Amino acid sequence: MKKIGIVGGMGWRSTVEYYAEICRRSEQWSRQHNQAGAPLTPDIAIESLDLNRAIALLGQGEDDASWAAFDQYHRAALKRLEAAGAELALIASNTPHQRLEAITSGIGVPVLSIFDASARAAAHAGARRVLILGTRSTMASTKLPAAFARQRIAAAAPQDEAPRALTCELIDELELGAGEAVAARLGHLARSAVDRQFGGDAAVCLACTELPLAFPEAKRMVTFERGGTLYINSTAAHIEAALAAAGVGQDACAISE
Repeated sequence: MKKIGIVGGMGWRSTVEYYAEICRRSEQWSRQHNQAGAPLTPDIAIESLDLNRAIALLGQGEDDASWAAFDQYHRAALKRLEAAGAELALIASNTPHQRLEAITSGIGVPVLSIFDASARAAAHAGARRVLILGTRSTMASTKLPAAFARQRIAAAAPQDEAPRALTCELIDELELGAGEAVAARLGHLARSAVDRQFGGDAAVCLACTELPLAFPEAKRMVTFERGGTLYINSTAAHIEAALAAAGVGQDACAISE
């Protein structure tokens, strides 16, 4: 199994999910294949960054110069993982992936895109239209809709400011450990935005690694349904991509309920 490098800390609760799920699913795969001895888990290195610093370094829109310090902060973490022997890497946060091309400049190991993983999961689930919920930067980015478009899926963030602002509030609460107390409000937000923007016919991409924490019973699932809404779990999709790249079969991954 290849050594996995994780850039985490944005926030730390979702980084814990990455580590725990990679280990759990690797053990599960090992047992399913009757591996002798203790269950196998991949070597993992984690560079945990300061969320407050990352937020302070956020750039503006498509202005590359404004993102230079943000890009460098994440690139330096990837270089440290590369020096530690990582053979593939993940950034355990959606927001930096809008800058993935710039961040990975000069990095010699594959860095798996959470945007591409989410889009493939939506296509696997048969979604053709997707509402994107995430941080303000992710909802404003063109990169995630483009990843969905490559899978022939139309995707967009909420058009109105109110659901965007509420999404950011819920993310803040989840970063502080609110957990499933947020679920009902998130579900209402998702249904209302899908009805308003897509006439009720769309899946919802939880394009912030904190958002799936609102549904603890479904946090291991790449796709799941609640209240008649199909959700795409970006964290679980990214973990599945990492396991496949590391050499663990997909039969160890919980794709859906």
